Amino acid sequence: MTDALPEDVADVLNLVLNPDNPAHMALRRQVPQLEVHSHCECGCGTTYFDLDADTVEPAPTGPGTVVAADVQLITESGECPGEVLVFTRSGYLSWLEVCSWSDDIEVTLPTARRWLQPPS
Repeated sequence: MTDALPEDVADVLNLVLNPDNPAHMALRRQVPQLEVHSHCECGCGTTYFDLDADTVEPAPTGPGTVVAADVQLITESGECPGEVLVFTRSGYLSWLEVCSWSDDIEVTLPTARRWLQPPS
């Protein structure tokens, strides 16, 4: 069973995939075609995707499973409690992982989204 891509997941992908990087631009073109396959059950926000590879071109990320993007999360106080990783398989978006490195600061998709926003 698949579901449409939620806005918060699309926003985090948009914030993590650098438009100046050719591989990231190719991955950005895949985002509108993504569907959610499943979520991590712990509540962190990690999301696994389904994608019809016939509808988009693969990104030049290499064969197999690759970390295509890795962005550290920085809180308002300057702490780094975790990171967001974007994984691909053979050039196609596969999953978005929200990782926590801290027992003191909860890292979830909403907090990652907030910490990734440029300061206003």
